[in-house]
Amino acid sequence: MLRVLTRLFGKGPLFSRLRTTPRAWLLFVSAIFIVPVLADRLDLSNKVLAFVEKKYGAAAHKRVSDWKSLMESNRNKSETEKLELVNQFFNQTPFISDAEHWGKEDYWATPIEMLATSGGDCEDFSIGKYFTLLQLGVPIKKLQITYVKAGSPYNQAHMVLAYYPKQEAVPVILDNLIPEIRSASLRKDLTPVYSFNGEGLWLAKERGLGKNVGGSDRIKLWSDLSSRMGKEADE
Repeated sequence: MLRVLTRLFGKGPLFSRLRTTPRAWLLFVSAIFIVPVLADRLDLSNKVLAFVEKKYGAAAHKRVSDWKSLMESNRNKSETEKLELVNQFFNQTPFISDAEHWGKEDYWATPIEMLATSGGDCEDFSIGKYFTLLQLGVPIKKLQITYVKAGSPYNQAHMVLAYYPKQEAVPVILDNLIPEIRSASLRKDLTPVYSFNGEGLWLAKERGLGKNVGGSDRIKLWSDLSSRMGKEADE
């Protein structure tokens, strides 16, 4: 649980209190508030694309332009088709650890940062897929970015995107570790810990929809991501 708290909120004063006071944790999660959806910040205007080319080069401009085309040309597809298209699109991006890519232990890149720099880790894959599917019209209530523990041969913390076709249904998992989208019931190698989206934060309960404990605005890395996405939209 301490690792989860660290990844959620960082090692500030709040973390110290929650670490030593279980009751404080219960009071804290009961006081979390809902935050707005960030999907409207994916404004890939010509100005933004020009900024990408100037900062990252022509190849980066093409990757982000291809992403824009994917979102603009597939809005009328079925949700199943959208999942497949988005999963394949992002999974072609090379995996690069945060330490190697950004010189930081943990950094959640915006979709533009991931595609422009042609690399990302599991959080970046999940975030990119999440925002893209929102732009394609998939309801936010069907999508949860999910923090899991990946079993053998990885045995490490991992992040995936879960899609719930119906409330309380077993989700399917979009993952960068394997190319196929599979039901969570077939992913015995993944143990869910918590999940979130732009409307809430959940503690995991087996492989179904977990207990809602509030809003995702309390996740420090998510808040940082939101801030950078807002700045990108203003470029």
